[in-house]
Amino acid sequence: MSDYSPGQRWISDGEAELGLGTILGCDFRSVTVLFGASQETRTYSSRQAPLTRVAFGSGDRIQAAEGWSLTVDDSKEVDGLIVYIGEDDRGELRELPEAQLADTMQFDQARDRLLTGQVDRNDWFDLRFRTLHHFHRIEQNPALGLAGPRIDLIPHQLYIADEVARRHAPRVLLADEVGLGKTIEAGLILHRLLLTGRAERALILVPASLTHQWLVELLRRFALEVTLLDEQQSQAHGEANPFEAGQLVLASQDWLFANPRRQAQAEACDWDLLIVDEAHHLEWSDELVDPGYACVERLAAAVPGLLLLTATPEQMGLESHFARLRLLDPDRYHSVERFREEEAHYVEVAEAIDAIERLPGGAGDRERVAAVIDEPDSLALLETLANGEAGAAQRSAARDQLRDQLLDRHGTGRVMFRNSRRHVGGFPERRLHVARLALPSSYRRVLRRLERDEDYLDELLIETGLDHPEVLVYLDTMYRALADDPLNTEPWWQFDPRVTWLLERLADTAAGGFADDKVLVIAHDRETAQGLAEGLRVLGGYHAPVFHEGLSLVERDRAAAAFADEEEGCQVLVCSEIGSEGRNFQFCRHLVMFDLPLHPDQLEQRIGRLDRIGQRHAIELHVPVFEGSPGEKLLRWYRDGMDAFSSPHGVGSEIFTAFGDALADALLDDESLAEVIEETRALFESRLAERDAGRNRLLELNACRHERAETVATAIRELDEDRALPRYLDQALDIFGVDSQELGGGLLHLQPSPQMLDGLPGLVKGEEGFSATFSRRRALARDDVQHLSWEHPLLREMMGRILDGTMGNTALALLKHPSIPAGRLMAELVFRTHCPAPRRLHLNRFLPPTAVRVLLDESGASLTDKVSFTGLSKNLQKVKKAMARDLIRSRHDQLRELIDRGESEAERELSSIVEAAQRRMRTELDGELNRLEALALHNPAVRDDELQALRDERSALDAAIDGARLRLDAVRVIVTVGEETR
Repeated sequence: MSDYSPGQRWISDGEAELGLGTILGCDFRSVTVLFGASQETRTYSSRQAPLTRVAFGSGDRIQAAEGWSLTVDDSKEVDGLIVYIGEDDRGELRELPEAQLADTMQFDQARDRLLTGQVDRNDWFDLRFRTLHHFHRIEQNPALGLAGPRIDLIPHQLYIADEVARRHAPRVLLADEVGLGKTIEAGLILHRLLLTGRAERALILVPASLTHQWLVELLRRFALEVTLLDEQQSQAHGEANPFEAGQLVLASQDWLFANPRRQAQAEACDWDLLIVDEAHHLEWSDELVDPGYACVERLAAAVPGLLLLTATPEQMGLESHFARLRLLDPDRYHSVERFREEEAHYVEVAEAIDAIERLPGGAGDRERVAAVIDEPDSLALLETLANGEAGAAQRSAARDQLRDQLLDRHGTGRVMFRNSRRHVGGFPERRLHVARLALPSSYRRVLRRLERDEDYLDELLIETGLDHPEVLVYLDTMYRALADDPLNTEPWWQFDPRVTWLLERLADTAAGGFADDKVLVIAHDRETAQGLAEGLRVLGGYHAPVFHEGLSLVERDRAAAAFADEEEGCQVLVCSEIGSEGRNFQFCRHLVMFDLPLHPDQLEQRIGRLDRIGQRHAIELHVPVFEGSPGEKLLRWYRDGMDAFSSPHGVGSEIFTAFGDALADALLDDESLAEVIEETRALFESRLAERDAGRNRLLELNACRHERAETVATAIRELDEDRALPRYLDQALDIFGVDSQELGGGLLHLQPSPQMLDGLPGLVKGEEGFSATFSRRRALARDDVQHLSWEHPLLREMMGRILDGTMGNTALALLKHPSIPAGRLMAELVFRTHCPAPRRLHLNRFLPPTAVRVLLDESGASLTDKVSFTGLSKNLQKVKKAMARDLIRSRHDQLRELIDRGESEAERELSSIVEAAQRRMRTELDGELNRLEALALHNPAVRDDELQALRDERSALDAAIDGARLRLDAVRVIVTVGEETR
């Protein structure tokens, strides 16, 4: 009882966050403490109370409950209470009884915690120092933000993500061909921007059919948890703005574009990034702007960053493509005619780039290059390249610089990234299989009347309500529309030979059959898909889920999941046209086009569901057609006119604009069709040659610079293979209370222990936890296995808690060494750079938290260079907390002197750290600023606000780095002991 007196100030060893406590009362059995700041009262056993008396010494700065501060010079004891004596902020001598200390005084700093007797475990101190070390090097790695996601290291995806995510408020169009990974590119950009602090809030708008797919992809590949917002969720927020409910919000375009109130709420929020998928659906012209385009236009004007995604940027022609670029930069893209003129110039630039590769040889090559440049720096590079006497290394450097300058300064390559299969390579073969079937009488009688009677087509269009040429191509749709015809007495699927053909293929085990293979079937019309599924069930006993626009999102996902399940999933999935957008079915190799779409881009969208990066098999395209029907003629136009089934070409929209009407008129006339196919082929080959020589050539050259991509991939591989990661994670899991079990095959299972600290991502007490691996290859092969990396949320959370909190910032250990007498004291001090700056600056790439270690003996002599951290840690032994507190209490004055001496030692290192950070920052940002300022003179795609933002960023970073200071991050007291000490 004599140890405690009412009014004394103590802190809880186990609950330091409670703040400064006051003894209310005590007796022989218990002691009661009030923690005023947290309004908590605790009662402890007086013999084993986990409490430490707070006692300040000379030089300490303390706060009074009334708000003033005192620098302690001396103290005295009055009736068991300490009275501090010192100078206040005005320099006046005052006294402050400990009972009048502010309850809110914090003891987070290592110095305060140590001198008040709060010490942590030695392994916590070790983990803190190692965390600082690893965090320092990871934050400077060029692959930061790109190494953690569960993706293959595909060059063009890495290049685009690295290039775009480096920019201030990036505004770009991701327009890779179908299957090249636009969603992955957008996810990588978002992940890096979030990890580096350049973005905190993002709004993602996707078609309704893709919301759950995006939700799952962002979580599975990027470990990003997003808020999926719909009307039901919005109403649950009452009058509050539902878009404020999360940092990352995913919403359906269909829902938002149809709801002006929700649009206004979305526009009222502060977003850093807007992502819009399938952006080709946004329609704009000088005469008409659809509601979706108008909504995105208003958001894009207010949100700094914008990513538009589309595989078919020119689906509706050049004006449609211009509309997307106009969203990115309305000042730069304000005139369709001017944009058309610019495109005409791209052929000359592409030819000049090809000529650069041939220099110094090649007649006329120098003139081709000179014709498109007039800048002194470019002309000087050309002279070097054309000089036959220049060294090989000198010419190679000049060639690279000149090529990069032309790519930067011409074309839309800075705002649009489009890779093609031909450019990327590695895609499987496409094989077309055409099944010619007899035309059933129910369809034939209508077509024959159309051939005899020219006016009957007009009557049919009025009678069915269908459009031309849909009424000719989709015969089952026409049959259903003529329901009042007395001859139409049975469902179309009972007599349509395409259904019988499909059932035969599904059961056929011979070559060309589908037995045991997954089969995706796509039809143009929703009713056709539903009828086909019914026919497969009734006539063949096949359960085929139907994927169409009338289903809810959950029903669509359920249908897709039933198809994807390898063990118990269904063999066939039947989709309406909506199934050809966005969904990834690359696990399947058979695509049955039950009918053909009328637009070439829709045809490519269908094939692109299977023909994607990662597809390991040839794509088998099956098209059943009726002999002599308009559907067969449409197939001939696709196949013979533009090789539409062999590979994507990107000119389908232009071809359709030129010949769509003529094709519709020729579907009942073989002679006219032959002319249309011949003219289509001529235009197709001509446009393909022009595009390959001009804009497409520039885009391909600029969409993936392989040297840069390989640099990023190499940095990612280094992090993947970092041997320090498993060792660090093993130590961290043990300290945070997570059980780790080896499963074999490079797999681990992580599960919470009863002692686990709360709030770790993916781990909840009482639940199973998750399986994980350090291998990227294994993680990609198994969706149920997480990829452990330095960027995994669990690692980031543990490292953040250590660096932002007090865990391990004090410790006391014993050292036995035969050459060191017992009773000697050493202080191991870890100082850390402190450099406050807004997260958006991403200061850590130049000056991450940097540790400066100082090891002093009791005389103040430095042992830092003589004794390493690892070497010392191996020989230390733990000590009980009670003994540690006694040792600290007995050496207060000495420890204060050593900490002050350590600060002086560490300060000597600060100037070199700051200089190195300034040098790194200026080298990178000055080079980028000079490049962009030169580029802005020739390419208006470089925005003024982007240049100013970079200048402001450089200035802010310069000031922040210059203001860097060192602060004591952790301290370990080491006491030498004799052999007999326990």
